[in-house]
Amino acid sequence: MTRDLAGRWSLSDDSDDYACDVFFPGDGISALHDAALIPDPYWGRNEYDLRWIAEREWTATRTFDLTDTDVDLVLSMVDTVVTVRVNDIVVLSAQNSFRDYRVSLKDVARVGENTIAITFHSSVKAGQDAQDAHPFFLPWQTSNSPIPNGNLLRKTQCDFGWDWNIALAPFGIYGDLRVEPAKDARIDVVLVHQDHADGCVLTVTTHVANHDAPVVVRFDGADHTAMPSAGIATHHIAVENPQLWWPAGQGAQPLYDMTITAGNAVEMRRVGLRQIDLVTTPDAAGLGFKFALNGRDIFAKGANWIPADALAGRITPDATRDLLQSAVDANMNMIRVWGGGRYEPTWFYDICDELGLMIWQDFMFACNIYPSTRDFLAEVKAEVTDNVRRLQHHACLALWCGDNELIGALTWFEETRADRDRYLVNYDRLNHCIENALLDTDPMVNWWPSSPSPGPLNFNDAWHDDGSGDMHFWSVWHEGRDFDHYRDVAPRFCSEFGFQSYPSMNAIRKFAGPEDMNIAAPVLESHQKNAGGNARIAETMFRYFRWPKHFDDFVYLSQVQQGEAIKTAVTHWRSLAPHCMGTLIWQLNDTWPVCSWASLDHGGDWKLMHHMARRFYAPTLVTAVPTGDTIVVRAMNDAGGDDVTINAIAVDMSGKQRAIETVSVTAVADAKDVMFIVATEVGPHEMLLLTWTTANEATRKEIFAPQAYKTYDLLPPKLSHEVTDSDGAYTLAISAESLALFVAVEADAPGRFSDNAITIYPGAPAVITFTPTDPNAAPNFILRDLYSATYA
Repeated sequence: MTRDLAGRWSLSDDSDDYACDVFFPGDGISALHDAALIPDPYWGRNEYDLRWIAEREWTATRTFDLTDTDVDLVLSMVDTVVTVRVNDIVVLSAQNSFRDYRVSLKDVARVGENTIAITFHSSVKAGQDAQDAHPFFLPWQTSNSPIPNGNLLRKTQCDFGWDWNIALAPFGIYGDLRVEPAKDARIDVVLVHQDHADGCVLTVTTHVANHDAPVVVRFDGADHTAMPSAGIATHHIAVENPQLWWPAGQGAQPLYDMTITAGNAVEMRRVGLRQIDLVTTPDAAGLGFKFALNGRDIFAKGANWIPADALAGRITPDATRDLLQSAVDANMNMIRVWGGGRYEPTWFYDICDELGLMIWQDFMFACNIYPSTRDFLAEVKAEVTDNVRRLQHHACLALWCGDNELIGALTWFEETRADRDRYLVNYDRLNHCIENALLDTDPMVNWWPSSPSPGPLNFNDAWHDDGSGDMHFWSVWHEGRDFDHYRDVAPRFCSEFGFQSYPSMNAIRKFAGPEDMNIAAPVLESHQKNAGGNARIAETMFRYFRWPKHFDDFVYLSQVQQGEAIKTAVTHWRSLAPHCMGTLIWQLNDTWPVCSWASLDHGGDWKLMHHMARRFYAPTLVTAVPTGDTIVVRAMNDAGGDDVTINAIAVDMSGKQRAIETVSVTAVADAKDVMFIVATEVGPHEMLLLTWTTANEATRKEIFAPQAYKTYDLLPPKLSHEVTDSDGAYTLAISAESLALFVAVEADAPGRFSDNAITIYPGAPAVITFTPTDPNAAPNFILRDLYSATYA
């Protein structure tokens, strides 16, 4: 019988100073905290006093009983350099947290009680040893990773720190952990390929062990049988009347249950039927980049995903689903699983299948220089093979990408600049190893060599060249350019761009006390990992806004500013479709409470930008694009064919409105100019209000300020509100006596607002609902707006 080894183990360090229980799947740092042996790693500046944990060896032990010794040990997501002993005999030395392991225990196991000990070697020492042994120095981003040499290890790279992450280099086991009979029939691999050239035909390839009888695939209510040959069974299944899977906002996400049976071994899959193509066609501008689903071009709207928590033991499917649901609720249809994190568990991709979130999947290499030795590439090949086999059947999987920013990294270090040929060849060997392992495992996938990249075997600058492939555009944040600079580029697909804000006050209170509520306080600075980040936020505020009066006003305004920056980029780039066919914001989520580019706080609450994203990623968008002395109004609809009536209105600071023009158009997927407004039609003390009504009579609004907000003499809006409670949901009816910009409601309890950062006009009250996470919570509410935060 299979012995599940998940659950309680005993953990101790190599000096016997610390001992406690650890629960696998889980991580050792969380175990030490749960046992009250260390303080909360996320509170204050505790991070710096806890890095010693990564410098020690830790051993987890337990016993298990067997009635038969012909068994295998099965492990996955083992973090990272480990030695496994069974009955004091070494059975496995592993060094890759992204691999799966199966080890025979036949020669070491015994009937009755057995002991197992897993030693987690110091990743700090292992990284240094690997660096010392390498033929030449391999630099890493020291500004990202204060713990050195993580690039020499196959471990989550942001574990060593990043410009948004804590640096603790945790250890643990996050996947499989069991002992099972070696001779039982088992299913090792299931590959599902789809052919939509003429109808829909599935090819199911099953790798079996210890089984030479028929393999049965049950799909759509019918059984299909095939005999294995050399351990591989192949089924061809014609699907009648296939119900196609679509990304969120484009259609439904039907999933077919598939059961594969080989003797007593059973595997389950849920399969969405779809054809996903990466279309890279040369044109006058360069090389296009877009995704086509079932023959339909899709504008990718989404964000970059980083691990849901810095400590993997704290990640749960329910909390992760909430983050992904928030992406869908903000009208996103794609998530990029970024290459400095990890290959997510299978259940993550199951959720994305269900929600209609396409996945751009990086391989786990980011921002550093990596080895290309024979041993390292052997590990990479095994890692790629394991993960592609595990994930390839998912409907959500749109693209495999070789790495994050490794081409750019060739220019970042003194060593690489001085000896570019050596490091370029070194990189090319790694990249080709990844590509070959991918295509050997699944030759039908979409592959892209790196992000950003102008295209295969093109090692040019994809940060500033916007004509080909995918682009990372960071000039506004890292170079301190104004928001209008987003309009100076026309990417084909922008897979990274972002602007920082502070976390919300509820998130800040998770790590800081009242005495720390100052942007220059050491605690606040320790939760800002991007060098110069706080100064850049403040400098930009001076450019666009009057200075906030209090710390919590500063936090609020930082989120307004972040939303305005990203709105400028997204609305402009969406208005360039079909030249531009995708925007993936950096980033969706946070690993811990920190100042960052995320639109969701650690824990899942929406920052103001996420509410704004729900509006600027709406299926139908009407937006103002300043062009010289003219404001061009453009309209677009993701699926095409939406009839829209558009009103252009000038509004002054009292809220008084003056009609400029009305047009009725059909919004299509390709953005089109529908209105041209001479800038002088909007007075120096007015803003441009666009309202539009679609065929289903839904009315939306966007306000555009031709000048910096600080130049307007806002009037006190004299906000008033009434709160009603109905079955645990709270409704706020909010009124204003003059134009009220970026009206935001805050609650002192976690939960979800229906909307936020809105504009309220006199005589047009707004209604916002709040649903607390805890149904028994009795939240208190605070209202903020631009006037009260910076003028009052």
